[in-house]
Amino acid sequence: MSTDINHKLRKQVADRAYHVCEYCLIHEGDVFWGFELEHIISRKHDGPTALDNLAWACICCNRHKGTDIATLAGEPPAITRLFHPRSDNWSQCFVLQGIEIEGLNRVGAGTSRLLKFNDESRLKERGLLKITGRYPTVEALARMKE
Repeated sequence: MSTDINHKLRKQVADRAYHVCEYCLIHEGDVFWGFELEHIISRKHDGPTALDNLAWACICCNRHKGTDIATLAGEPPAITRLFHPRSDNWSQCFVLQGIEIEGLNRVGAGTSRLLKFNDESRLKERGLLKITGRYPTVEALARMKE
């Protein structure tokens, strides 16, 4: 963990997100590898380490997103910014269909594809959690309504 990210800032970001990934909505208590602070606009692109530029993300979403801020989406494919947890509303960009997360617009579709929301392993994980009543969690449902 970087020295400019202290425990207090990490806790603020996790609490604000209700301890669910701000992208795929999986709860941190349901994954083995834990969660990370994610720079929405990466340091590579001069994004600050500030509360407004940090998201709570599972390792899968954070690794797939990397330093990207855009992707190709739509028909015809066009450069499209990624979902921004501070300025976008989750339910305006995505819809949860059972265990699949579908994009509702270019931003949602591009983010869903880039972050591999519906890859086989991620669907299996969410499917098992759904069977046990852990997906979506109450916290995830609250994030969807914000």
